[in-house]
Amino acid sequence: MNEPFDPRPALEVLRARGVTEPVRLLIVLGTGLIRLEEDIRDAVKVAYADLPGFPATSVSGHPGQLVIGRLHGRRVALMQGRAHYYETGDACAMRGAFAVLKALGCDTIVMTNAAGAIRPDWYPGSMALIADHINITGINPLLGEQGDERFVSMVDAYDPRLRRKLKLAAQASGQQLHEGVYMWFTGPSFETPAEIRMAKLFGADLVGMSTVPEVILARRLGFDVAALSVITNQAAGIGGARPDHGETKTVAISGSVALRRLLGSFVKLLEE
Repeated sequence: MNEPFDPRPALEVLRARGVTEPVRLLIVLGTGLIRLEEDIRDAVKVAYADLPGFPATSVSGHPGQLVIGRLHGRRVALMQGRAHYYETGDACAMRGAFAVLKALGCDTIVMTNAAGAIRPDWYPGSMALIADHINITGINPLLGEQGDERFVSMVDAYDPRLRRKLKLAAQASGQQLHEGVYMWFTGPSFETPAEIRMAKLFGADLVGMSTVPEVILARRLGFDVAALSVITNQAAGIGGARPDHGETKTVAISGSVALRRLLGSFVKLLEE
């Protein structure tokens, strides 16, 4: 975030496509988790490539499209796909998109991702609420930024109020929702069994290749943040697991049905 970002060119594109009302909620959809689009009414769809400042995506399961419309009557935006650090070498790759949504009036972000479970009883296809994260990479999207605003507090980075709402939504929709700590690895190679043993010793319950840089950026921009993982596999070495991207996509697609139900219930509860 070294240079100021001007959201106006992207806002002009969106206005030309008919986006004239404020949007309060952004949902970032991870690998394979694109089915929520089917529940959006009055949808306006714009490719990232048409929006200045939005990231290019190169990972299968990430279409690279912004969808704005109504979910259970509430104005929402969906980002179908994200830019990962391993694609760009840039931890700040999502800042332009977030700045545009902030300028549209958005104040809340729900991140979603596909993750590996360290806990052996957290099975593929289940979901977990992220309560905190561990970043031991040495990479931070605010590196090089000037001014005291860069010293962002990460206490309650995953907003307790939103987490309570998501737990209530899980109960209302009859779904199990684990809760735990997510450890970020840069990827694109999967973690080694030794790294997973280390992550377990550090207190992690989940591992993945996204979300953490975005949460730091979002907190810097003043968003309230929540994050959900669809567990797509056991992490390397847990019960002999050997994760691969094909498995991640397949399980994420099936898990997206449960995610749709959970987020639908969450949106209904959000104003209460």
